[in-house]
Formats: sequence, C-alpha cells, structure tokens
Amino acid sequence: MTTDDITLRPEPSSSMEPSLLREAMPQEQPAAVQTQPALQTAEGVACPHCSSVNAPDAMFCQVCGKPLRMGTCPNCGSEIDPDADFCEVCHRYIRTNVCSFCGASLTGTEAYCPECGNPRGGIVCPTCRTLNDFAFCKQCGTPLTDEARSLVAELQQQPDYQELVQVAHELEELNLQLPYSSERDIVRDQMNQKLRERVLLLLAKDEGVAAPVIPESSSKRISKEELNAKKMARKEQLTRLLDRMAIPAQASPAKVRNYAMAQKPVGVRLAWQCNFKHALHSSPCGCAKPQLGGRWMILGINKATKDDK
Repeated sequence: MTTDDITLRPEPSSSMEPSLLREAMPQEQPAAVQTQPALQTAEGVACPHCSSVNAPDAMFCQVCGKPLRMGTCPNCGSEIDPDADFCEVCHRYIRTNVCSFCGASLTGTEAYCPECGNPRGGIVCPTCRTLNDFAFCKQCGTPLTDEARSLVAELQQQPDYQELVQVAHELEELNLQLPYSSERDIVRDQMNQKLRERVLLLLAKDEGVAAPVIPESSSKRISKEELNAKKMARKEQLTRLLDRMAIPAQASPAKVRNYAMAQKPVGVRLAWQCNFKHALHSSPCGCAKPQLGGRWMILGINKATKDDK
C-alpha cells in the first residue's frame, strides 16, 4: 500500500431503492452502497457467482453461500458485497452511517463521532503524515486514537503477545546477522578473536590486573545454513503464535481492525489473511469485510504475497 493512498469521504447516494436494500441485506444496509438486482428466473433467483437457482426470497446462494444481490461502490462503481464498508478497488471507506474508528452509529451529518469524538474526515498520522480512516495508521501502524492506544497497552500485558514480540525481535536480529560465506571467513574471524583477546590482556596488564577475565565476544557468526535454519524455526514459532491469536468473526468491522492492528508485531513482514475471500492484504484496513475475522501471516512462507499495494 503506497503512502499516497488517501481516503476521502463519499457523499450519500440519492439513487438507492429502500425496498430493494431490505430484500438484499440480512442486516442494516450501508447508506452509501447501491444494490444491483439479481437475475430473476421462473424458478427463482439465479446466483450471479455460480448460476445456481435459489428461492425467490433467498438473500444468499444455497450452493456457494455468496450474496445474491451485489452492491456498487458509490466512488468508483465497482461491484462490492452489500455488507462491505470498504471498497478494495478504490481503497475508500464507504459507510457514511457508521464511525470507521469505533463502529458507532452516525446520522451522516456529524463532523465528529458522538461516541469516540474522532473526526469523520480522517486522522493524519503524526509519524508518517498519512491520512487514515481507521484507528491505526495503515502505513506505519501508529495508534491514532485513545481507544487504539489503550488496546495496545492492554495487549502488552498478555503472555501470548509478550512471546510474540520476543520472537519477532529475535527474528529481526537474525535477519541482521551476517553469516560465514566461506572457510576463509571462519579463519579470519578466529584470527580476529585471538587478536582481540591479546589486546585486552595487554591492556589489563598495563592497569596492573594480575589475572584478567576476558569477556566473551558478542560476535556469534554461523554458517548460512545454520542461520537459515534458525530463521525458519523462529518463523514457525511466530506462525503458531499468530494462528493462536487469530481473530474470530465479530459484529463490528472497526473492532476487528483495531484489535488486529494492535497485535501486529514490528520488525516482521506480515500480511492480513481475511476470512472474507482468504486474500492477503497489507492490513485489515484494506479488507472489505474484516468482521468475518482473519489472522496475520508471515510473508515469504509458502510463497505468501500480498494482493494489494
């Protein structure tokens, strides 16, 4: 995701059909999303995804489970899920009746959320100057609201999160470590160790120390194969922790985004795998339906790559 990915506020669409929205949605319909009618046949409603025929009053396909009536993004016109609050094509938050920071209901006219007090126009990150619709910066991960900062402080007390941070730090140090590339490197390193010990002994004798204790060198270079094995072990440990901390489905997209961003460790290249499409995003801030839950994944394992920029 690029730093110039700036989200703007859409205006409510005036062309919605309330009766069609009630028919298409199992819950409250986003005010800014227009729905497209499904193909009505003599037998029922044809699914636009798999062409299966469903009962006339069905809202979701009985075969593939996808919604029978899709919505349209009010900004770019792309087809979107009617429950989505974010367009993954134009990268804009589209629900004008729900606060993107805390999930509170809005009338659509407030400048600030009456629940959390955050501005509806977004918050500029003080660290990287990116404009954000959500409680954490989508670019650098900085918590931007009081709720976000409190959530981070709460997570820091949990054992799983503490272990996650520790393992992530160890992996970061391994990534900075320079391995031996040849036998010549090993010989040179041994010679440097002997020279270091001799210099320290001479300095100690000059200071009158009879039996000096030479501290062990912090340099612990290993072969490339050994280093890669250690990295893989840490990545597998991180994967187990991230799987254990996977976020289940919840009612509020804002709550899922906030919790996921709060638990993200620094120093590791991660992607958010959503339960909506099982796609990999830079973060849950780029997912249209994070309320279905998801988990963080380490990039590079099993050729995992992000599907957004």
